[in-house]
Amino acid sequence: MNLDTVEFAGIDWRGRRVRIEHAWLRRERADTPLVVFLHEGLGSLAMWKDFPARLVDALGCRGLVYSRPGYGRSTPRAAGEAWDPDFMHLQAHEVLPALLQALGIDAEEERPWLFGHSDGGSIALLYAARFPEAIGGAVVVAPHIVVEDVSVASIAKARTAYETTDLRGRLAKYHDDPDSAFRGWNDIWLDPRFRDWSIEREIGAIRCPLLAVQGVDDEYGTLAQIRGIARRVPRTELLELPACGHSPHRDQPDALIAATVRFHGAHPVHNHPSPLPTHP
Repeated sequence: MNLDTVEFAGIDWRGRRVRIEHAWLRRERADTPLVVFLHEGLGSLAMWKDFPARLVDALGCRGLVYSRPGYGRSTPRAAGEAWDPDFMHLQAHEVLPALLQALGIDAEEERPWLFGHSDGGSIALLYAARFPEAIGGAVVVAPHIVVEDVSVASIAKARTAYETTDLRGRLAKYHDDPDSAFRGWNDIWLDPRFRDWSIEREIGAIRCPLLAVQGVDDEYGTLAQIRGIARRVPRTELLELPACGHSPHRDQPDALIAATVRFHGAHPVHNHPSPLPTHP
């Protein structure tokens, strides 16, 4: 990704003016579908590297990549600000719609696709459930719908690494304020209040086509996550990748791109959402 193309948009959120770092990919393809990329809990625009560009080129689409508040070169968390268990809900229900509006994107008209990884995958699910008329489809990679013991254990190990290794310095290459990015994510995931977090009931409202992807060797979650999505969202297709960890776009990018291209092609963006299923 050419970082010379990075731009900034301002949104009003929670009483603050927040700067959002973002970059367009193939913006000249004005008449093609839009794919919006949602990064992981320690991610940023730059940490995607070249994967978004590779994917939109394979799809023949446009792309939008951004750093959520607290990450990358977007506005860091305010001093002393701690996230609550609904932090992903706020990103899906407030920040993403505000960003799309600030960029002049009519989501109900364009019905963008979302491509989310990890926390970004959960945010994509929450957006799809809240705004069924404003999304064409979604690819969620290693998403979370509940908190598992394996997730908490791995996140606790990440805290130790941040405090005892060069992890902070490595993250500083991608975040203006690495403490903002790391502590915001790590502290809430390890907060006892977060152990009961679940979006299982909410995702039942999703109406768009959904490709749910997970590595079999994911150290941050089990296959129960995406299989749980499939039980609740009728238009879900699963992709379980062997010999793959938490980041399929790094571990098996070619397989992920091929699956996304096939799935996207099977669900043209002009299709309208099907009615919600009825239950006896």
